[in-house]
Amino acid sequence: MPGVIWLSHSLVVLLPVALLGVVLLGATMLFWWQAPAWSKIPRAQKRREEALRRMAALAERLRQQEPELDPKPILELPLEKLVQKLLADELSLESVLCSYLEEAMKVHQEVNCLTDFLDECEEQLQALKKLKKSERGLLYGVPISLKDVYDCMGHDSTCGLAQFLEKPAAKDGVIVKVLKAQGAIPFVKTNISQTLLSFDCSNPIYGQTLNPQNLKKTSGGSSGGEGALLAKGGSILGMGTDTGGSIRIPASFCGACGIRVTGYRLSNSGVASAVKGRKAVVTVAGPLAWDVESLALCLRALLSEHMHRLDPTVPFLPFREEVYSSNRPLRIGYYESDGFTQPSPSMARAVKLTSRLLRDAGHQVIPFSVPRTEYAFFHLYTGSLLADGGASLLEKLKGDIVDPSMKNTVTSLRLPNSLKRFLAWIWKYFEPRASQSLERLCGVGTPKKLWEQHTAVEEYQQEFIAKWRSLDLDVLLSPALDPAFYVGYPAKVQASSFYLGLYNLLNFPAGVVPVTTVTPQDEKELAFYRGYYRDHVDKSFQEAVRGSVGLPVAVQCIALPWEEELCLRFMKEVETLVKSKMEPK
Repeated sequence: MPGVIWLSHSLVVLLPVALLGVVLLGATMLFWWQAPAWSKIPRAQKRREEALRRMAALAERLRQQEPELDPKPILELPLEKLVQKLLADELSLESVLCSYLEEAMKVHQEVNCLTDFLDECEEQLQALKKLKKSERGLLYGVPISLKDVYDCMGHDSTCGLAQFLEKPAAKDGVIVKVLKAQGAIPFVKTNISQTLLSFDCSNPIYGQTLNPQNLKKTSGGSSGGEGALLAKGGSILGMGTDTGGSIRIPASFCGACGIRVTGYRLSNSGVASAVKGRKAVVTVAGPLAWDVESLALCLRALLSEHMHRLDPTVPFLPFREEVYSSNRPLRIGYYESDGFTQPSPSMARAVKLTSRLLRDAGHQVIPFSVPRTEYAFFHLYTGSLLADGGASLLEKLKGDIVDPSMKNTVTSLRLPNSLKRFLAWIWKYFEPRASQSLERLCGVGTPKKLWEQHTAVEEYQQEFIAKWRSLDLDVLLSPALDPAFYVGYPAKVQASSFYLGLYNLLNFPAGVVPVTTVTPQDEKELAFYRGYYRDHVDKSFQEAVRGSVGLPVAVQCIALPWEEELCLRFMKEVETLVKSKMEPK
């Protein structure tokens, strides 16, 4: 009988919702035919095709200058070695740019990761050649890829939205200016998820980006184009942004390294966003690369007085070399589960492996538990991301095609608040997480309620720091989110990304380092995965990570706010220990 009662409730609730969905879908489709998307998207797709043809033409011109060029040795160089050779004139700027242009086009053909070619890279290369050796920056001659959202003069920053098309940036953003001043050569822009609020990588303008390790899987998002391009060797250094794991998830899914910095340590001026003005959960910039040393080199270049002069809201805090290069033993907290989403077998094993290696290397490793995870996710994180009930987000989607990765969220946001609350009341008996999600999608409400929300976030941050301090921790080790999900599944299991989103809420620097790959034993153990709630989200998570043998698995390294150098030092330690374990004796 309970099953019949549950089914009858479901039919009563879901039938009107289904009918409402049909009406909404019909209205959406009718509007679509009259929408800006109808004309703008095909034009944008044509512009991309033309840009990629110009990219191929430049590669061909550069190839003609060095017909005997073998790109393989160049593409195998780590960033630090590449810069050394460029500064010493052991490699020409043309040979390096040509190598990465050719490789990026090959990767794009396989995974669909590029959105634009930055033609001005050729002019910039010529300008760099005129510099005296003493004028060359820390990233002299390095081709660098940029997430779609970074403003480059004359190019769109779309956020995957039709509304942002045909509005080219009037000037380079601050980070782009600093990178160029340090000698980097931005040469492509990369794909993102629509609105940047999904950890898939798909939008109606440029389509789906795939994971180069397994083409049935997503590259992650929202910086998924960066993750895919880097993992396959089409870029050596890229810039992403991170609101809830948007750097760390693609890096983790694709086998790269990435770090989100403390909010406001890097400039956000000239970085597009679908929803601006969020204070409790801040979108931040950060690099992705093949290794930790490359991330450190990028931050050395960015954390300059130049950035502070261009954007005085960014504090002048130069990179602290003494912290990064220290070798003192660390006191490290760790946890294998956040108590909210049961980790996959490979996620838990990665933390066990890493904590054991750290302990054997002489570090103190202490168990840690995350306080009130469910409360933090539903009441603080979701409530802060969509404090206005999604009104700003829906405004940006007017006249647009809603991507499949965003359809569930958008459909829920469009429901009247009274219906959301009614459904939440019904679902709390058999889908408690869905119930709480719908309740929070109603928005925070009045300015007073918004102030109370911000206060609650600050109180939780202080609670978390107090627990950290009580254990006298230097850093914290946690699971990342692994392995890569099948395309389409991130929309079904958004809550699982809170392993990473927690540190956006707390505004802590956090980075990911690959430490292992999925084993056949992990796959066998996944068959017994049930989750903590045993609801449709847990079931979808199990399905999402199946068939992943051989895919990369990372761990997450976390430090307190403004301690990026310590976070990188910890990441470097993990990377070094893992590599030494893998080397033959």
